[in-house]
Amino acid sequence: MPKGKRKTGRRGAGSRPSSDDEIDTPDNQSVVSSISDDGYFHPIAEEGHDADGEVDESTVQQNFEDNLRECIDGLMEKSQQTRINCLNNLIKALSTKYICDFLLNVKFTIVESLLRLLKKGKCEEQVLAAHCVGQLFVQLGEDSKDLFEDVRETLMHLLNDHASSVKARQKCADTLSICSFVACRDVLMMRKIMGSLEQVFKESYLKNQKANTNQNDPFSSLYSSALSAWTLLLSIAPNSYIAEMVDSHLGNVISMLESPDVELRIVAGETIALMYELQRGIDQDFEGDDIVSLCEMLKQLATDGSKHRAKKDRRQQRSTFRGILKFIEDLESPADMIKFGPECLYLDSWARKKQYDSFCQVLGSGTPQHFQANYLLRDVFDLGAPLLELDGFNLRPKKMTKGERNYYNISVEKKRTKARAKNRDKRSVTVLFYSS
Repeated sequence: MPKGKRKTGRRGAGSRPSSDDEIDTPDNQSVVSSISDDGYFHPIAEEGHDADGEVDESTVQQNFEDNLRECIDGLMEKSQQTRINCLNNLIKALSTKYICDFLLNVKFTIVESLLRLLKKGKCEEQVLAAHCVGQLFVQLGEDSKDLFEDVRETLMHLLNDHASSVKARQKCADTLSICSFVACRDVLMMRKIMGSLEQVFKESYLKNQKANTNQNDPFSSLYSSALSAWTLLLSIAPNSYIAEMVDSHLGNVISMLESPDVELRIVAGETIALMYELQRGIDQDFEGDDIVSLCEMLKQLATDGSKHRAKKDRRQQRSTFRGILKFIEDLESPADMIKFGPECLYLDSWARKKQYDSFCQVLGSGTPQHFQANYLLRDVFDLGAPLLELDGFNLRPKKMTKGERNYYNISVEKKRTKARAKNRDKRSVTVLFYSS
C-alpha cells in the first residue's frame, strides 16, 4: 500500500459502542482498517520498477518492510476482522520469507501484541496468534531465548484452561513444543512442559478404559496435538529421562492405537516408534512388555481395509504403519529424502522425521525456502552453511569454490552411504537373530 494512502477505519467506527469482538486499545492508537488478504505483501507494479521498467529490489524490499510494519501495528486495532487479516498476512510473510534481521528489531513489539491476543482474543485470534508465535521463534532461532519465559507461561496457561476452546488449546500445544524445542535449554523446565502436555493426552487413557471406543471423541484432535508436541520434545530428551518416560507411557500409548480417530492412531504409532528408537539406543535388546501383540496390532493397522473409514484415511494409515512395523519388527529405520533447491535432506531416524514434520507444520508451503536459508533449521539438520545467500529478502546463488563443491558432494555421499549401511546392518542382525 503506497505511503500516505492508508485507509481510515470503518465508517462511524469512532462513535459506535465497543463490542465483544474488540480489545481495548489506547485512545491515541492509529486505526488501520481492512487489509486485503490477496497480494498484501506484493507491492504495486509501478512502485517496484525503475524508469526502464526493471525491478528495483530496494524499493520492493522497502515496500515489504512497510507492509509488515503496518501489519504489526494492525494487531492492536479495535476491529476484530482487521486483527485477523493482519494475523493472516503476518503468517503468510513469516512462512514465505526468511526475515530474521528485520524481526530482531521488532520482536518484542510483535510478541507483546501476540500475547495480548492470546490472553484476550477469541478462538480464531488465539489460534492465529499462537501459530504466529511459533513461526517467530523458528525465524529468530537462538535470538528467541529472551522471549521464551513470557510465551511459555501464556501458552501453558491456555493449554491447561478447560474453559478455552479445543482449537485454541490444540494450537497452543503445537506452539509450546516448537518454542521449547528452539529456545528452552533448562532440562527441568523442559520436563515441566512435557508434564503439562502429558496431563492433556493422559485424559484419553481413562476414556479408552471407560468409554466405547467406537464413539468419536470431540477432544481427539487435542489429545493428538498434545501427544505430538510431547513426542517432539521426547526426541531431544536426555537419556536419563527416556527410560522413565517409556516405562510410564508406552503401554498407554499402545492403547491409543485402538482410537477411532485416524490422526490419533497415527501420532500414537509414530510415538511408539520413537520410544523404541530412543530406548534401543540405550538398550539394544529392548522389546517392551509384549512385542508380539504390538506387532500383531501394527499389522492389522498396516493392512486395514475397513469400509467405514475414508479412503484417504485408510491409505495414510496403511502407509504410516507399514513403516512403523518394519522398524519395530525388522529394525528398518525411515529412509526418506527431501529435495529443496540444489540440496537434499535425508530423514534416517524417527527423531529426525518427527522434527522435520513439526517444522513443516509451522512453516507450511514456505518450508523449502527456510531450509535453504534459515540458520536454525540448517543447524538442527546438520546442513551446514547456506548454499544460497540473502540479498534483501531474496535468495541468490552463493558462489562456491571448487573445493567447497567437492566438500559438499563428499559430505552428501557420506551421509547417504551411512544411512544405507545403517539399515543394512540392522537387517543383517535381524536375519541372524531369527535364523539362530
